[in-house]
Amino acid sequence: MTSAEFPSHSLDPEDWTSLRHQAHRMLDDILDHVAALREGPVWQPMPDAVRNAFNADLPLEPGALAEVHADFLRTVLPYGTGNLHPGFMGWVHGGGNLEGMLGEMLAAGLNANLGGRDHAPIEVERQILRWVRRLFSFPESASGLFLTGTSMANFLGLLVARHWALEGRDPGLHQAGLVAYASAAVHGCVPRALDMAGLGRAALHLVPVDDLGRMDLKALEAALAADRTAGLRPFLVVGTAGTVDTGAVDDLAGLADLAQRQRLWFHVDGAFGALAILAPSLANLLVGLERADSLAFDFHKWAQVPYDAGYLLVRDGQQHLDAFAAPAAYLQRESCGLAAGSPWPCDYGPDLSRGFRALKTWFTLRTHGLRHLGAVIEGTCALAQSLATRIQAEPALELMAPVTLNIVCFRHRGENPDALNARIVMELQASGLAAPSTTRLRGALVIRAALVNHRTRAEDLETLVAAVLDLGRRLG
Repeated sequence: MTSAEFPSHSLDPEDWTSLRHQAHRMLDDILDHVAALREGPVWQPMPDAVRNAFNADLPLEPGALAEVHADFLRTVLPYGTGNLHPGFMGWVHGGGNLEGMLGEMLAAGLNANLGGRDHAPIEVERQILRWVRRLFSFPESASGLFLTGTSMANFLGLLVARHWALEGRDPGLHQAGLVAYASAAVHGCVPRALDMAGLGRAALHLVPVDDLGRMDLKALEAALAADRTAGLRPFLVVGTAGTVDTGAVDDLAGLADLAQRQRLWFHVDGAFGALAILAPSLANLLVGLERADSLAFDFHKWAQVPYDAGYLLVRDGQQHLDAFAAPAAYLQRESCGLAAGSPWPCDYGPDLSRGFRALKTWFTLRTHGLRHLGAVIEGTCALAQSLATRIQAEPALELMAPVTLNIVCFRHRGENPDALNARIVMELQASGLAAPSTTRLRGALVIRAALVNHRTRAEDLETLVAAVLDLGRRLG
């Protein structure tokens, strides 16, 4: 058997020097882009000519890396979401960080599959699990798993809770009677999770919130009693640490007490708010979180890890393992060799193929440190309080909800305020000055500023307020 009989089809370059030079140019370009963020718009609409460029035919033949990079600079880089920019305030998106970006580059170069087997990348993920256990005061027996985000982490947490409630039995879709509870302000991924789990959205009973946007515990107890009288089977209560609309935090200690009394699985959706545990001035809001049966949160929000890096933490690791582990001959485990190191991450979720999300998280946590990340979180909340005060000082503006963490909901007064504020937000986004979003509170459309980005400063908030006032005068 010779090379002539079997010519090489390797994708490695023939000219490593040229590849290296081009790679350095690409890295320099993205670093230049981040360094100059303030000089450009937060977001800009994509011209038709650029959008049409993505209708090109299949690339059947090789193309030069330099040409592909040039197309990226022309058609992709200028038209991103804008969440790196300090003026991005629309949704709860993290701003990323350069050390995490470099870690992601190394992870891509290593090309590890973290589904299982015995190799160092799995140990990096296990180290982060140990850190997360300590951070949230979970026991050493707790299990954890990187996922795309809290939407998937909430879904998997629900599946573990269902497995616990049914004591491992597999009833398929015949699960009539199981019901779960969450506040009326719960994220939309939670009802979707019940749908995907085969329970149906109607199995999620929404509980009213109080004036601070927290789940009403008396209303929850009444709902539980009524449902049990009706022959239903409550099994899960979902607390929220940082609601998507206003940043409210449920009474987690009260929910933990109730779940223990009523023998319910207590899951917390802490997508961004759970990491307030890093901020000494905010950690008291999360008392009771350490008693959750499962917790879902994102490193890619307040911890500023590049997308995506969601996480699920489960107090009873054995329950987590039992819910997902599925022996197969092609996944045979051994006591030594590459097939050692059981249990594997694929035993705790549905994915056999898993990227090395842990590495960019590891780089972020180690290079910036938890104290500094906590200061970033406190800083965004201080900016939110400052913005709220600024709004209350303007007769033309109205604060629409209490500011618990980093989300400020307000609107411009005037005739037909819903239409006016919707137009203000669209004009703001198109201008590139700032990018807030809208939501609805008590039926009213409001402007929502979510301050997550570590690059946002007081002057960015002043730009936002000035622009809202100016647009309100011109459009009102």
